Amino acid sequence: MKARRLLLATTLALVATVGTACGSDKSDDAAVRADGSIDLSQVTVRAGDQKGTGLQALLTAAGELATTPYKITWSQYQSGPPMLEAINAGAVDLGGVGNAPPVFAAAAKSAIKIVSAYQAGKEGQGIVVPKDSPLRTPEELRGKKIAVAKGSSAHAHLLAVLSKAGITWDEIEPQYLQPPDALAALSTGRVDAWAIWDPYTAQAEQQSNARILVDGNGYVTGDAFYVAGAKALGNKATAAALRDLLARIARAHAWVNEHPEQWAKTYAELTGLPYDVILAVVKRGPYHDHQLDAATIAAEQGVADAFADAGLIPRKVTISDYTDTRFNDLFPPAS
Repeated sequence: MKARRLLLATTLALVATVGTACGSDKSDDAAVRADGSIDLSQVTVRAGDQKGTGLQALLTAAGELATTPYKITWSQYQSGPPMLEAINAGAVDLGGVGNAPPVFAAAAKSAIKIVSAYQAGKEGQGIVVPKDSPLRTPEELRGKKIAVAKGSSAHAHLLAVLSKAGITWDEIEPQYLQPPDALAALSTGRVDAWAIWDPYTAQAEQQSNARILVDGNGYVTGDAFYVAGAKALGNKATAAALRDLLARIARAHAWVNEHPEQWAKTYAELTGLPYDVILAVVKRGPYHDHQLDAATIAAEQGVADAFADAGLIPRKVTISDYTDTRFNDLFPPAS
């Protein structure tokens, strides 16, 4: 229970300053001048955030929020899937997620588009177990109870690990839990393992005495994405603001790479997470923003195909149908 209270407290710290806009269509119409130019001061961007991406903290730390010519309102989510549900519903314009949420959204025929990609290390994508667990190899996960947030990047990582170990999905007992409940379940022995992402991975290691059984190396590409609503992209003024915001995110990522300790300090202050936890996350790997090129889209298609083949989504999807490359000029080619 102590672990659960700790994680719930940090989540509450995140949502304390959240506001949700009632919609920006009217202001966006007013933002388009007679000559076709955009008055960004009339635009409100509704941004989604989660602790794993820390977008609001990221932009604040890098000084980018202080100079936005448009307004931003924030809504917080514990994982990517509910954020994309909000984007599909038109309540949020943009949010950052891992590789699996867009697949599940596409399978549900959601009105979303992947608009940018970045990497931030694979070591934070982990399947963690209690320190004294007898589990030592992925092959030993067969028949075990494993906590995971459905449709999250951890879901994709777990599926890849099981597949490589020769274990089918129906040979485990998945426990679909959001991070606070999953940490409590691991800490009290109600599950054998927990598939999760940073900063929860680092938090489990440092505060719950967990160890990483297997990380993302050799299993995932490490790509994460920013996803926008189709309606937002179809609005000229909102799309112009999103272009500016994506450029700011890329600059903020570059700033973090040069100032990891300062970023960790600010992130900890803004979220309530311990500094040591955040510093461990930052040191796992630098950010690398890159274009949505053919290889990136193909890799995401592979994730979608794996979920479809395992029967975990209701239909096969074509990822290119849910990708918008109009912002590629903002980013360098993928390496």
